[in-house]
Amino acid sequence: MKISFIGAGSMAEAIIAGLIEKNICRGEDILVTNREDRKKLEQLKRRYGIRPTYDMEGLFKGADIVIFAVKPKDADSVLQKIQPYIRMDTFFISVMAGISIAFMEEKLKVPCAVARAMPNTSASVGKSATAVSFNQRVSDHQKKLAATVFSSIGMTAVVEENKLDAITALSGSGPAYIYYVVEAMEQSAQEIGLDSNMAKQLILQTLAGAAEMLSSSDCAASELRKAVTSPGGTTEAGIEVLQRNKVEEAFIQCIKAAAEQSKRLGQIHESKHPV
Repeated sequence: MKISFIGAGSMAEAIIAGLIEKNICRGEDILVTNREDRKKLEQLKRRYGIRPTYDMEGLFKGADIVIFAVKPKDADSVLQKIQPYIRMDTFFISVMAGISIAFMEEKLKVPCAVARAMPNTSASVGKSATAVSFNQRVSDHQKKLAATVFSSIGMTAVVEENKLDAITALSGSGPAYIYYVVEAMEQSAQEIGLDSNMAKQLILQTLAGAAEMLSSSDCAASELRKAVTSPGGTTEAGIEVLQRNKVEEAFIQCIKAAAEQSKRLGQIHESKHPV
């Protein structure tokens, strides 16, 4: 498989690392470009053996997939720059948040296969939860190629595009919510007199164990929680405080707010750059 990347930031590097680690691509079959940071391209070449290039025609020629990994604020200008090189057989995958397939189709001007993917930052350790949507021109073979690419950095789910704002809020931003909980657990450990290094290890193992239980058990999260919560016990005392402070409702509102913001950011971007 030959894959070209437009953009060389952390998400592009995470995908490149996954592709090579899983033997999906050889370094020499991956072409990477960015706006002007030649130093970053040379770093990627040394780490992964990829081919840096500023030859736009060569970047697109023979590529099975072109992955668009620029910042959303740069989307309009970069799409205009690459438009002359888009062909009908191009398979174009964007990993930008908030930029719709319709917007990209209009900017690219050529009727080609377009996909929109939403990985999260856990891609850097091969544990991303990635959602992907396709336009009607994406063939079954191309869908399999996309699944292969994103399976190299974690798990992949195919969804309708109108679900992507919700998924951005849930799993795209999700790692930050977990880190927020860990911050609170670390602070509480300090306040009850535990060594910070030991507390961190205990918290990490607790998270890993809970994730494994959720993954391997047929029980719902609520059932697993109740199984740990003995009447009059320590867990019950803690859960009662969370309930009094409406922590569950706060998390629900948190994810709803993130989904609305994802939708709003896409609308703002597209209103500033009308097709």
